[in-house]
Amino acid sequence: MITSTANERVKLARSLLTESKARRKAGALALEGTRLVADALSAGAEPDFILYNPEQWTPDSLPVAVAPDRLLPTMPDVFRTVSTTEHPQGVIGVFPMPNARLPEHPHRVLILDALRDPGNAGTILRTAAAANVEVVIFAPGCVDATNDKVLRGAMGAHFRIAWREWAWHQIVTFCAETTLYLADMTGDIAFDQVDWRAPWSLIVGGEAEGASPDAESASAQRIHIPMSSGAESLNAAVAAGILMFQAFRTAN
Repeated sequence: MITSTANERVKLARSLLTESKARRKAGALALEGTRLVADALSAGAEPDFILYNPEQWTPDSLPVAVAPDRLLPTMPDVFRTVSTTEHPQGVIGVFPMPNARLPEHPHRVLILDALRDPGNAGTILRTAAAANVEVVIFAPGCVDATNDKVLRGAMGAHFRIAWREWAWHQIVTFCAETTLYLADMTGDIAFDQVDWRAPWSLIVGGEAEGASPDAESASAQRIHIPMSSGAESLNAAVAAGILMFQAFRTAN
Protein backbone atom coordinates (compact mmCIF):
# COMPACT_ATOMS: atom_id res chain seq x y z
CA MET A 1 0.00 0.00 0.00
CA ILE A 2 1.41 3.38 -1.01
CA THR A 3 1.00 5.71 1.95
CA SER A 4 3.08 8.77 1.09
CA THR A 5 2.81 11.57 -1.47
CA ALA A 6 6.62 11.48 -1.60
CA ASN A 7 6.50 8.09 -3.31
CA GLU A 8 8.34 8.33 -6.65
CA ARG A 9 5.56 6.68 -8.63
CA VAL A 10 2.97 8.98 -7.10
CA LYS A 11 5.05 12.01 -8.07
CA LEU A 12 5.65 10.64 -11.57
CA ALA A 13 1.95 9.95 -12.19
CA ARG A 14 1.00 13.45 -11.08
CA SER A 15 3.59 15.09 -13.33
CA LEU A 16 2.51 12.99 -16.32
CA LEU A 17 -1.11 14.03 -15.83
CA THR A 18 -0.31 17.72 -15.65
CA GLU A 19 2.89 18.47 -17.59
CA SER A 20 3.56 17.97 -21.30
CA LYS A 21 7.29 18.37 -20.67
CA ALA A 22 7.23 15.55 -18.14
CA ARG A 23 5.43 13.26 -20.59
CA ARG A 24 8.01 13.94 -23.29
CA LYS A 25 10.94 13.45 -20.91
CA ALA A 26 9.61 10.20 -19.45
CA GLY A 27 8.22 8.88 -22.74
CA ALA A 28 5.07 7.94 -20.87
CA LEU A 29 1.40 8.83 -20.40
CA ALA A 30 -0.86 8.75 -17.37
CA LEU A 31 -4.48 7.79 -18.01
CA GLU A 32 -7.09 8.46 -15.36
CA GLY A 33 -10.39 6.65 -15.14
CA THR A 34 -11.77 3.16 -15.64
CA ARG A 35 -12.62 3.59 -19.31
CA LEU A 36 -9.31 5.07 -20.45
CA VAL A 37 -7.23 2.46 -18.63
CA ALA A 38 -9.42 -0.36 -19.96
CA ASP A 39 -9.26 1.01 -23.53
CA ALA A 40 -5.46 1.13 -23.43
CA LEU A 41 -5.22 -2.41 -22.08
CA SER A 42 -7.73 -3.70 -24.65
CA ALA A 43 -5.59 -2.13 -27.40
CA GLY A 44 -2.63 -4.21 -26.21
CA ALA A 45 -0.74 -1.58 -24.21
CA GLU A 46 1.13 -2.82 -21.14
CA PRO A 47 1.19 -0.52 -18.12
CA ASP A 48 4.34 0.47 -16.30
CA PHE A 49 2.14 0.54 -13.21
CA ILE A 50 -1.42 1.25 -12.09
CA LEU A 51 -2.24 3.27 -8.99
CA TYR A 52 -5.63 2.61 -7.47
CA ASN A 53 -7.74 3.53 -4.50
CA PRO A 54 -9.03 0.20 -3.13
CA GLU A 55 -12.05 1.96 -1.64
CA GLN A 56 -13.24 2.81 -5.16
CA TRP A 57 -11.72 0.36 -7.61
CA THR A 58 -10.37 -3.20 -7.81
CA PRO A 59 -8.28 -4.94 -10.47
CA ASP A 60 -11.16 -7.40 -11.04
CA SER A 61 -12.67 -4.88 -13.46
CA LEU A 62 -9.67 -4.96 -15.83
CA PRO A 63 -10.35 -6.42 -19.30
CA VAL A 64 -7.02 -8.30 -19.31
CA ALA A 65 -4.71 -9.63 -16.62
CA VAL A 66 -1.98 -7.31 -15.34
CA ALA A 67 1.06 -8.52 -13.40
CA PRO A 68 0.40 -8.11 -9.67
CA ASP A 69 3.61 -6.17 -9.10
CA ARG A 70 2.30 -3.44 -11.42
CA LEU A 71 -0.92 -2.99 -9.45
CA LEU A 72 -0.28 -0.54 -6.63
CA PRO A 73 -2.98 0.08 -4.02
CA THR A 74 -2.78 3.64 -2.78
CA MET A 75 -4.19 5.31 0.30
CA PRO A 76 -7.29 7.35 -0.59
CA ASP A 77 -5.82 10.66 0.58
CA VAL A 78 -2.63 10.03 -1.41
CA PHE A 79 -4.58 9.03 -4.51
CA ARG A 80 -6.56 12.27 -4.34
CA THR A 81 -3.34 14.28 -4.58
CA VAL A 82 -2.57 12.61 -7.90
CA SER A 83 -6.02 12.79 -9.48
CA THR A 84 -6.88 15.73 -11.73
CA THR A 85 -10.61 15.02 -12.04
CA GLU A 86 -13.42 16.47 -9.97
CA HIS A 87 -14.87 13.03 -9.28
CA PRO A 88 -12.02 10.47 -9.33
CA GLN A 89 -12.88 6.89 -10.29
CA GLY A 90 -10.01 5.48 -8.26
CA VAL A 91 -7.59 4.32 -10.97
CA ILE A 92 -4.66 5.89 -12.83
CA GLY A 93 -2.53 3.89 -15.24
CA VAL A 94 0.95 4.89 -16.43
CA PHE A 95 1.80 3.56 -19.89
CA PRO A 96 4.75 3.92 -22.27
CA MET A 97 4.16 6.62 -24.88
CA PRO A 98 2.53 4.98 -27.93
CA ASN A 99 4.86 4.84 -30.92
CA ALA A 100 3.15 2.69 -33.54
CA ARG A 101 5.16 1.85 -36.62
CA LEU A 102 4.59 4.06 -39.66
CA PRO A 103 3.77 2.59 -43.08
CA GLU A 104 6.64 2.71 -45.56
CA HIS A 105 4.28 3.78 -48.33
CA PRO A 106 1.36 5.65 -46.74
CA HIS A 107 -2.06 5.55 -48.38
CA ARG A 108 -4.38 7.23 -45.87
CA VAL A 109 -3.00 10.13 -43.82
CA LEU A 110 -4.85 12.79 -41.85
CA ILE A 111 -3.05 16.03 -41.00
CA LEU A 112 -4.39 18.38 -38.33
CA ASP A 113 -3.49 21.97 -39.11
CA ALA A 114 -3.29 24.32 -36.11
CA LEU A 115 -6.24 22.56 -34.49
CA ARG A 116 -6.32 23.90 -30.94
CA ASP A 117 -9.50 22.48 -29.49
CA PRO A 118 -8.62 19.33 -27.48
CA GLY A 119 -12.13 17.90 -27.68
CA ASN A 120 -12.13 18.13 -31.47
CA ALA A 121 -8.63 16.67 -31.69
CA GLY A 122 -9.57 13.70 -29.51
CA THR A 123 -12.79 13.06 -31.43
CA ILE A 124 -10.94 13.22 -34.75
CA LEU A 125 -8.29 10.77 -33.57
CA ARG A 126 -10.98 8.36 -32.41
CA THR A 127 -12.86 8.72 -35.72
CA ALA A 128 -9.67 8.23 -37.74
CA ALA A 129 -9.03 4.92 -36.00
CA ALA A 130 -12.58 3.82 -36.86
CA ALA A 131 -12.26 4.95 -40.48
CA ASN A 132 -9.10 2.93 -41.19
CA VAL A 133 -6.80 5.95 -41.44
CA GLU A 134 -3.18 4.85 -41.14
CA VAL A 135 -1.58 7.92 -39.55
CA VAL A 136 -2.77 11.12 -37.89
CA ILE A 137 -0.23 13.95 -37.86
CA PHE A 138 -0.43 16.92 -35.51
CA ALA A 139 1.17 19.82 -37.39
CA PRO A 140 2.71 22.87 -35.66
CA GLY A 141 0.21 24.97 -33.75
CA CYS A 142 -1.98 22.02 -32.78
CA VAL A 143 -3.03 21.18 -29.27
CA ASP A 144 -0.68 18.78 -27.48
CA ALA A 145 -1.65 15.31 -28.69
CA THR A 146 -1.22 13.98 -25.15
CA ASN A 147 -3.34 16.67 -23.50
CA ASP A 148 -5.68 15.13 -20.94
CA LYS A 149 -8.80 16.26 -22.83
CA VAL A 150 -7.41 14.88 -26.11
CA LEU A 151 -6.77 11.54 -24.42
CA ARG A 152 -10.31 11.46 -23.04
CA GLY A 153 -11.88 12.40 -26.36
CA ALA A 154 -9.85 9.80 -28.25
CA MET A 155 -10.97 7.00 -25.90
CA GLY A 156 -7.92 4.80 -26.41
CA ALA A 157 -7.28 5.69 -30.07
CA HIS A 158 -3.74 6.81 -29.18
CA PHE A 159 -2.98 3.09 -28.77
CA ARG A 160 -4.86 1.93 -31.90
CA ILE A 161 -3.52 4.24 -34.60
CA ALA A 162 -0.13 5.71 -35.46
CA TRP A 163 0.20 9.42 -34.69
CA ARG A 164 3.01 11.92 -34.77
CA GLU A 165 3.69 15.57 -33.92
CA TRP A 166 5.76 16.85 -36.83
CA ALA A 167 7.07 19.97 -38.52
CA TRP A 168 5.78 20.74 -41.99
CA HIS A 169 8.95 19.67 -43.77
CA GLN A 170 8.59 16.23 -42.17
CA ILE A 171 4.93 16.08 -43.17
CA VAL A 172 5.60 17.01 -46.79
CA THR A 173 8.38 14.42 -47.08
CA PHE A 174 6.27 11.64 -45.52
CA CYS A 175 3.28 12.42 -47.78
CA ALA A 176 5.28 12.82 -50.99
CA GLU A 177 3.79 9.70 -52.60
CA THR A 178 0.20 10.75 -51.87
CA THR A 179 -2.14 13.38 -53.29
CA LEU A 180 -2.35 16.11 -50.69
CA TYR A 181 -5.82 17.58 -50.19
CA LEU A 182 -6.86 20.59 -48.13
CA ALA A 183 -10.39 20.67 -46.71
CA ASP A 184 -11.65 24.18 -47.47
CA MET A 185 -15.24 25.40 -47.77
CA THR A 186 -14.17 27.37 -50.88
CA GLY A 187 -12.49 24.35 -52.48
CA ASP A 188 -13.19 23.67 -56.13
CA ILE A 189 -13.65 19.89 -55.84
CA ALA A 190 -16.58 18.32 -53.98
CA PHE A 191 -15.52 15.64 -51.51
CA ASP A 192 -17.53 12.95 -53.32
CA GLN A 193 -15.69 13.66 -56.59
CA VAL A 194 -12.28 12.80 -55.16
CA ASP A 195 -10.64 9.48 -56.09
CA TRP A 196 -10.16 8.22 -52.55
CA ARG A 197 -8.88 4.86 -53.84
CA ALA A 198 -5.52 6.43 -54.69
CA PRO A 199 -3.08 7.25 -51.88
CA TRP A 200 -4.17 10.45 -50.16
CA SER A 201 -3.29 12.85 -47.39
CA LEU A 202 -5.92 15.22 -46.04
CA ILE A 203 -5.35 18.48 -44.17
CA VAL A 204 -8.10 19.57 -41.77
CA GLY A 205 -7.84 22.71 -39.66
CA GLY A 206 -9.91 24.61 -37.15
CA GLU A 207 -13.03 26.18 -38.63
CA ALA A 208 -12.35 29.61 -37.11
CA GLU A 209 -8.98 30.58 -38.58
CA GLY A 210 -8.80 28.71 -41.86
CA ALA A 211 -5.72 27.07 -43.33
CA SER A 212 -2.27 28.10 -42.16
CA PRO A 213 0.22 29.42 -44.75
CA ASP A 214 2.19 26.17 -44.49
CA ALA A 215 -0.93 24.10 -45.18
CA GLU A 216 -1.78 26.35 -48.11
CA SER A 217 1.63 25.92 -49.70
CA ALA A 218 1.78 22.17 -49.08
CA SER A 219 -1.62 21.22 -50.46
CA ALA A 220 -2.18 20.30 -54.11
CA GLN A 221 -5.98 20.37 -54.25
CA ARG A 222 -8.74 21.98 -52.23
CA ILE A 223 -11.88 19.98 -51.54
CA HIS A 224 -15.17 21.02 -49.97
CA ILE A 225 -18.33 19.55 -48.49
CA PRO A 226 -21.42 21.06 -50.19
CA MET A 227 -23.69 22.66 -47.60
CA SER A 228 -27.13 24.17 -47.50
CA SER A 229 -27.34 27.87 -48.35
CA GLY A 230 -26.62 30.04 -45.33
CA ALA A 231 -24.42 27.53 -43.49
CA GLU A 232 -21.07 29.16 -42.72
CA SER A 233 -18.96 26.16 -41.77
CA LEU A 234 -18.87 22.75 -40.14
CA ASN A 235 -17.24 21.81 -36.87
CA ALA A 236 -13.75 20.49 -37.63
CA ALA A 237 -14.44 17.08 -36.10
CA VAL A 238 -17.70 16.72 -38.03
CA ALA A 239 -16.06 17.73 -41.32
CA ALA A 240 -13.12 15.40 -40.76
CA GLY A 241 -15.51 12.54 -39.96
CA ILE A 242 -17.52 13.06 -43.15
CA LEU A 243 -14.39 13.15 -45.29
CA MET A 244 -12.70 10.16 -43.66
CA PHE A 245 -15.76 7.96 -43.91
CA GLN A 246 -16.33 8.99 -47.53
CA ALA A 247 -12.78 7.80 -48.20
CA PHE A 248 -13.41 4.61 -46.22
CA ARG A 249 -16.68 3.90 -48.04
CA THR A 250 -15.20 4.55 -51.48
CA ALA A 251 -12.12 2.42 -50.86
CA ASN A 252 -14.25 -0.50 -49.70
